[in-house]
Amino acid sequence: MARCVARELVEGSGIDAGRLVDLLVERAMAEVGNYYYYTLLRLHLVGVEGDALRRVIDDAREEDRNHYEVLVPRIFELGGSLPAVLGGSGGLAALQDLPAEADVPDILPVLLKSAEESVRAYTHLCALTSGKDHRTYNLVLAILHEEIAHQVWFLEFLGRGLAEPRSYHQRAISPFVTPFLQSPRVAGLKTPAYPA
Repeated sequence: MARCVARELVEGSGIDAGRLVDLLVERAMAEVGNYYYYTLLRLHLVGVEGDALRRVIDDAREEDRNHYEVLVPRIFELGGSLPAVLGGSGGLAALQDLPAEADVPDILPVLLKSAEESVRAYTHLCALTSGKDHRTYNLVLAILHEEIAHQVWFLEFLGRGLAEPRSYHQRAISPFVTPFLQSPRVAGLKTPAYPA
């Protein structure tokens, strides 16, 4: 088996690398689960209130996809892998089956509960890696910032009704995570033109 220097360094700092990888895989699966659930949910939202929530969900959906995209390389850097079949616990998919009709007042608490779960999980990962594994810490801190924003969007939407959340206006997709995205395609950036 090939030597994994990143894993050795993490273990040398006092972190149980196996447990860290398990937590990162759990979060990656939750992020892809959220992306899947949001994709289905957005198709069921109707009316003015549904349209306003759909715009918020679309951005949270894209950010959760980006979170998955940046977690995967770190999992592999630490000698981990992803399950061959999607499933498991965490994320919106684990919280509730997709409703036949998406009633915004019923959906918002589910979205908020998922955002709160993510904030707790990433806060735990930050505490676990702070001062020990700088690369993972910086990565999960960036994701934490965006998950807190999701929580605020849903809280403001819940409190304000039809209007978009105040903190939602004029915000770029994944402002904290974009530096960690590995390809221009994933980051939504233009591919640089190279001379022929």
